[in-house]
Amino acid sequence: MPQDVRYEPVIAVLLPCYNEELTIAEVVRRFREALPAAAIYVYDNNSRDLTALRARAAGAIVVREPRQGKGNVVRRMFADIEADIYLMADGDGTYAPEDAPQLINTLLTERSDMVVGTRRGVTDDAGRNGHAFGNRIFNNLYKRLFGSDFTDIFSGYRVFTRRFVKSFPAVSGGFEIETEMSVHASQLKLPVSEIALDYGRRPQGSSSKLSTWGDGARILWMFGMLMKETQPLRFFGAFAVFFLVSSLFLMAPVLVEFAETGLVPRMPTWVLSVGLLLLSMLAAVTGLILDSVSRGRAEQKRIFYLSMPSGRVERSREAAAQRPAAGKTPRAA
Repeated sequence: MPQDVRYEPVIAVLLPCYNEELTIAEVVRRFREALPAAAIYVYDNNSRDLTALRARAAGAIVVREPRQGKGNVVRRMFADIEADIYLMADGDGTYAPEDAPQLINTLLTERSDMVVGTRRGVTDDAGRNGHAFGNRIFNNLYKRLFGSDFTDIFSGYRVFTRRFVKSFPAVSGGFEIETEMSVHASQLKLPVSEIALDYGRRPQGSSSKLSTWGDGARILWMFGMLMKETQPLRFFGAFAVFFLVSSLFLMAPVLVEFAETGLVPRMPTWVLSVGLLLLSMLAAVTGLILDSVSRGRAEQKRIFYLSMPSGRVERSREAAAQRPAAGKTPRAA
């Protein structure tokens, strides 16, 4: 009987880089050893050192992305590269390439669309210049706003299926891209998994590109924008409640005084309270309308996501097509 034909998925390793000449060659070499069949792509984001040269010498496919910011690089990668499985990591050597097979195996066995390699102990390491505190704050805030699907929304070590990559509408330009990925998965209720992995430190002479306050402010702004886009009823409802409470606080003494004297001596206060009441009503109506729009957009994104091939069915069909029919032998060429 003919043997079954097995098709290996096409794997692409994505390494966005900016000034990583000290580490990129070693990272590429270790990924080549961990995933010998994978294509390794290094997208150089206007590096001022020899990052591109070192990556190319190590055997990676090097592409330059002139728009500064990790989000711009990831958006370009997802648009350019065709594969069945996408593995994204950093070029600074903090993520171990030897963990890549475990991430990919989890993606396949648990039939997830995204697997996140969470950084073990990253929220407890106080030696990271305030980043540990920020990680705790933002991860807890994410759970309250978008759900408890993730415990480390800032991890850059992730594996995706093709349909996740091609249906992900990346809009952010910087390090907040990981937050956007997490919200996309939570909004569409995609199957996701997490694996706790060790997180290394940069080698001596290599500096982090993160800005504690600058990136923190951008991430907080991204939280607000994503909440406005995905949960407008909660977003505008919070403003509606605030304006309503403020209006009642200012309106109550004026109404009491009017009931006692029949006069409204504090006319500016009354006008302000009525204006706040109107703003409250406007915010509530806006939230209701945009909530319907957001639900429609989520349904469209879900339908587009489902229209993308998962990779498993297509390979099984190809195998079935090449399998000879029962009772027949293949003709010799």
